[in-house]
Amino acid sequence: MNSQLHLPWLELSIACPIIAAFVCGQVRNEALSRRIALIASLLTFLLTFGEWFDFTTLDTFSAQDSNSVVFLLFGTEYFAIDELTAPLIFRITLLFGLTIAATMRSKASRFSVVRTLLAKGIVLAMLSCSSTMVLCLLLAISAILPWYEMRLRGRDTSLFTLCMSLHLGLMFVGTNLLWLGQDRPILTNLAAGLLVLSAMLRAGIFPGHLWIVDLFEKCTFGTAILFVAPLTGAYFVMRLVLPVVPIWALQGIAVLALLTALYAATMAMVQSEARRFFAYLFISQSSIVLAGLELANPIGMTGALCIWLEIGLSLGGLAITLRAVEARIGRISLEQYNGLFDHMPHLGSLFLFTGLASIGFPCGLAFVGIELLIEGTVAVYPLVGAILVLATAINGMAVLRAYFRIFTGTRHVATVSIAARPVERFVTVTLSLMILVVGVWPSSVVHSRYHAAESLLRIRQETGIDRGTTPLGSGSNSNQDDHVKPTDH
Repeated sequence: MNSQLHLPWLELSIACPIIAAFVCGQVRNEALSRRIALIASLLTFLLTFGEWFDFTTLDTFSAQDSNSVVFLLFGTEYFAIDELTAPLIFRITLLFGLTIAATMRSKASRFSVVRTLLAKGIVLAMLSCSSTMVLCLLLAISAILPWYEMRLRGRDTSLFTLCMSLHLGLMFVGTNLLWLGQDRPILTNLAAGLLVLSAMLRAGIFPGHLWIVDLFEKCTFGTAILFVAPLTGAYFVMRLVLPVVPIWALQGIAVLALLTALYAATMAMVQSEARRFFAYLFISQSSIVLAGLELANPIGMTGALCIWLEIGLSLGGLAITLRAVEARIGRISLEQYNGLFDHMPHLGSLFLFTGLASIGFPCGLAFVGIELLIEGTVAVYPLVGAILVLATAINGMAVLRAYFRIFTGTRHVATVSIAARPVERFVTVTLSLMILVVGVWPSSVVHSRYHAAESLLRIRQETGIDRGTTPLGSGSNSNQDDHVKPTDH
């Protein structure tokens, strides 16, 4: 059932950063441009918070803007908010704003606020989009900004161009075949295969993970963070793949995602450079999310959606910390101890806290999410649960190894102060409080994620795509009760 928000929150939140980007593009003063970007980020944050609050007052799965300008112009409503995207939009907006705020002035010339604001508008439009073709166009446009930055920096873009071109080509062909072959099983199965391959490339599933590592090597850290943090690959799967592809395709993604999670966790353990460590840690955690989304049972999907919410902030906070350290001492080597904690205790504490929160340490939402994800699978597929536990444990060891190498082990001698600035301390406190509040009182969030998972699976069942098949993670096993809500355990 669709309903209407009381105000056009969606259009206002999308338009605000885009308008601010054009204004900043006309301003030659970097300090003034930065202030405009911060004001626009604060305003967008307030709009998305109002949007989320307004949505919670409605008894509906999906809602649209009232008095929509898009509807008046085109006669069709292209934007909607639902239980899946409502908290995601709010958290992504917060991460964009904190990243802009934490950017040091010495790095402002390399980190374009214009492109960042445009990227924010595109991501918000993407997460609010209710049209398949418009969503595909937004996914294509979003890939242009990091590609353009790599070109400006004189870096080789061949790998990124190849992966994104394949992803977009497979996506457009698959969606068109799906539309053409509604009553033709051969075309439908071919379209499903193409969409699965496209989703795996965007999500960074092995061997399509190489573009993520390449992105962190060749883009500014801030641009790379904000391009991958929304987990657009997982969103692509939920919107375009889950409702229409057969169960065998979901099982294939889940298996490859689990193997990628384990492989990337192992790679994160042995990296000698902090950016590559973070890239592989992100690939591992996002692959765990993707594996959970493909389990096609409410408990497992609830866990995956909880982890998705958590790592958007926790890994974002970890990346902001690494970025702040890198802005002071250059690229961070993990081959030796750097001993930076005495100089920047706030950043060191945030690194450890966000890193552990992302891999499921208590007092974080991922702790609940991983427990639900394992519970949703281990009774039917014990090996899947074992792989999840092993990948999570290795990721935890990788985080601790990186923390000790960066912040402990020796005394760092600095001729100037490299302590955290007041704005970085503000970012530290804000992220920590956000993670703690949700992690200590997770019941409302878990209930919301469970309801979203049930609704998404109901949409899939209405298509009849799984008629006569048994979804992964469901079945006759008496130990698995998918109808018990996670908040009742």
